[in-house]
Amino acid sequence: MAELTSMMNIGKEMAKKLASVGIESSEELMETGAKEAFLKLKRKYPNVCLVHLYTLEGAIENTQFNSLSEDKKKELKEFSDFLKK
Repeated sequence: MAELTSMMNIGKEMAKKLASVGIESSEELMETGAKEAFLKLKRKYPNVCLVHLYTLEGAIENTQFNSLSEDKKKELKEFSDFLKK
């Protein structure tokens, strides 16, 4: 299993947070998906924000989080906004 920190956008701090919610490898993050991983983080760390969701999606897509397509950013923002309700 590959370490989370081997993925683009995932630093040591994010890897620690992901591990604390049961996601300990890049394979586990890809299987879980960005939205579900974000939900798990949000439950434990209420201050995680939209940028964290972009970061997770970017890691899964192997791209810089700020290079996600506008459609993907819109989809993720709608998901994040829905969670705030």
